[in-house]
Amino acid sequence: MFDFRLKVFYTVARRLNFTKAAEELFITQPAVTKHIHEIESYYKTQLFERNGTRIKLTPAGAVLLEHAEQLFTIYRNIEFDLAAMNEHVQGTIRLGASTTVAQYVLPKYLALFKQKFPDINIALTASNTEHIENALTANKIDFGIIEGQSKRPQLKYTSFLKDEMVLCTRTGNPAIKKQTISLSALKELPLLMREQGSGSQEVIAAALKKAGIKIAQLNIEMVLESTESIKSYLGNSDSFAFLSVHSILKELKSNELAIIDIKELAIERYFYFVKQQGDNQPLPELFMKFITSNNLKL
Repeated sequence: MFDFRLKVFYTVARRLNFTKAAEELFITQPAVTKHIHEIESYYKTQLFERNGTRIKLTPAGAVLLEHAEQLFTIYRNIEFDLAAMNEHVQGTIRLGASTTVAQYVLPKYLALFKQKFPDINIALTASNTEHIENALTANKIDFGIIEGQSKRPQLKYTSFLKDEMVLCTRTGNPAIKKQTISLSALKELPLLMREQGSGSQEVIAAALKKAGIKIAQLNIEMVLESTESIKSYLGNSDSFAFLSVHSILKELKSNELAIIDIKELAIERYFYFVKQQGDNQPLPELFMKFITSNNLKL
């Protein structure tokens, strides 16, 4: 319904990367650039400052982003409220979620959704990202919410919530001399890692590879299959681990865990809705619209 050029601007402003915006929108990078130039020409102002391959919002771009977010919230609320009135809101949603999402992100949304739609049941399957994608392609679930960077051509991925993987350890670890370490120092730390197939492990490996470090160069003490087991291990050792910031909010508040910054390394990612290409089942669409709308309120 809304102007597609504004959606292009909004995507670029969130990503701060023309290539990633083009991939998310399923258009070419020149098309993204064209749309941005058209908006800049219309408003007679520059929206992005360009420095080589890096971009950042100008003050005018920041103002437009703020208004775009408000507009898109209104659009989402309109679509959701009308869908809720028109759809037969009974039935079962088979939802698959990667482990981090299922444990630390979804519960609050599930509770709110159940309050609004008591006659809709949700059957939740929690596993790692690879297993959720496999379950979706095998039609064992209706849609998923995952982490990671895998992109299968038969599946459609839509970003939902921003996340950051942070290096953490127990508060009081005698190995902590400073709250910031170098990339080279990372190689010496005893690390806990998630299993192969985990979206978290995939994101970490990709970010480290981009920074010039291979997983094989790390001092991996143990591989564990859940965030909870990693957190428990951290609390009883002097080891370190990369964990989603969403998964350690309570531990940070209670001062059980501490974040260690790494110079020149930030591991950011998005959680994604994932469904079969062309699949527009009404109940999953209703759920996705609901939690997208509430994501901006929580």
